[in-house]
Amino acid sequence: MRLTLPAAAMLALVALPGWAAAPPANARPASDVLRMIEQRPDFGHLEELDWDDGGYWKVEYRTRDGRKVELRVDPVSGEARAR
Repeated sequence: MRLTLPAAAMLALVALPGWAAAPPANARPASDVLRMIEQRPDFGHLEELDWDDGGYWKVEYRTRDGRKVELRVDPVSGEARAR
């Protein structure tokens, strides 16, 4: 079977998420990370919460006054640091 370039590219994009590294077994679940972020005094609303292959939870949210905050959250300790 011969695939055209667009079809081959689509197959690669579909398969790509399978290559991503999963969080470690002792990582906090996304729901815990979200709960911690929601408790921050400046939290307005969540824009993104995603696992990053660099080994951390990537969080983006807006403050109540509209500022954008980007954090990296350690998957085990839950410690947040600015990106």
